[in-house]
Amino acid sequence: MKHAFVICAYKDSPYLVECIKSIKNQTIDSEVILATSTPSSYIEEMCRRYGIPLKVRNGQPNIASDWNFAMAVSHAQYITIAHQDDLYYPDYAKQVVEMMERSENPLIAFTDYAEYKNGIECAEERNLKIKRMLLAPMKNITRSSSRFWKRFIIRFGNAISCPTVTYHKAAIWQYLKQEQRRNLFRKHFRSNLDWQAWEWLSRKTGQFLYLPEVLMAHRIHEDSETTATIEEHQRGQEDYEMFCKFWPKPFARVMAKWYGKSEEGNKL
Repeated sequence: MKHAFVICAYKDSPYLVECIKSIKNQTIDSEVILATSTPSSYIEEMCRRYGIPLKVRNGQPNIASDWNFAMAVSHAQYITIAHQDDLYYPDYAKQVVEMMERSENPLIAFTDYAEYKNGIECAEERNLKIKRMLLAPMKNITRSSSRFWKRFIIRFGNAISCPTVTYHKAAIWQYLKQEQRRNLFRKHFRSNLDWQAWEWLSRKTGQFLYLPEVLMAHRIHEDSETTATIEEHQRGQEDYEMFCKFWPKPFARVMAKWYGKSEEGNKL
């Protein structure tokens, strides 16, 4: 198949079944794989119930290693790393794959999204509106290959939400091989490993394709990785490190402090 969802499962999430059902309910057929570094009878039962192959990564759980493993377990041309808590709308795969197929040299394709918090789905949160403003230039497909615009949309913060992203595996692997870099996601980061990946890819030849339509919902809850890193105050240092890739250090500190205030939206 051209496209695959690889579900990253960590421990026994009560939301995993909803994620699986949303993926199984897609309007086109995609390969579906579940990858984990924390195998359990619950995860095995979910895979048996829904007929999903289970791939287990040996070693300590680590979000970067888990995502890199997820990228490696499928041979599909296009891969979506699905987070176990999130929901994908029925047309997500269809629209993303069609856009990538129409394009000359896609690296990634990503969509707009809603947040799912305390049982309420909302696409009009302040943070989402800000991200849409930052991503607005990419509605013009002619800018999708521009190094300037690819970097512009992520220089003020991480406007690309990782659960919405589908990766063109062969194109990305080509650049990893050229730089003798083994993995797209770096263990050094816990919160901003996706932003780090976009920054690296923004310097490569290829397209960042944006679908300005809400095609999935990102669940925010007290056990999520986003919430955990905010509570542990690790994200502030990672934000500063990322802003230094775009701005002089004094200004990067100001940007990181300002950006930290936006994290309030990811707290319950």
